[in-house]
Amino acid sequence: MFDPTGDDLEAARKCEADVFLQAYGNTPEEFVLEYGPYDEQTGFLAVLEGDGHAVAAARFIAPGPAGLKTLNDVSRPPWHVDGERSARSAGVDIDRTWDIATIAVRKGEGRGGLCAAALYHGLTRGAIANEIDFTVMIMDSHARRLLSSLSMQTQVLPGTSTAEYLGSPSSTPLWGHVHRAMEQQRHESLDAYRLIYQGIGLDGIALPTDWVWHRRGIAEASAMR
Repeated sequence: MFDPTGDDLEAARKCEADVFLQAYGNTPEEFVLEYGPYDEQTGFLAVLEGDGHAVAAARFIAPGPAGLKTLNDVSRPPWHVDGERSARSAGVDIDRTWDIATIAVRKGEGRGGLCAAALYHGLTRGAIANEIDFTVMIMDSHARRLLSSLSMQTQVLPGTSTAEYLGSPSSTPLWGHVHRAMEQQRHESLDAYRLIYQGIGLDGIALPTDWVWHRRGIAEASAMR
């Protein structure tokens, strides 16, 4: 589900919170502190079972008054880098960039990587549908290896390196160009391209037909609380 609302959005948030608490020790209070300033710029994807239980979720942050979290965070320890300057030096158009803030898959429920692939498919199709050309993220080394295994190449943000970040002992600030990455994947691994870009092979997962983000999810979730 792209741009979930109501109970589906709450299920996505719970999945994210459960996974990050287990994996990195991130508490709900820490999530509010770290991600709260970006609420009005935040969207979600979720892979849901028939009963509404979310087994995987992803959070993305669009350009807005608060900026992009990755570019803000690299100004803090341990990097001390001007994030916007770093991104622009790499050729990133910040106004056409999504920050892939979290990717969460419940342990033992991800169908051997299929749910993660569905999230990557959704992020890719969502970015293209919403005229987003670039992504930035601070990614744990394990998750980055999964990307590399799918021939989804990323580049290190200039001036940064791998370091500890929000409970992850090894994370790297990254950027990518959506269209170039998909074209490279098509040449290097056609099967991965069919899975991630075309969605061929996401067996048992019903995909959305609308990938347009309406920026409505956070407001509706706040109204429920």
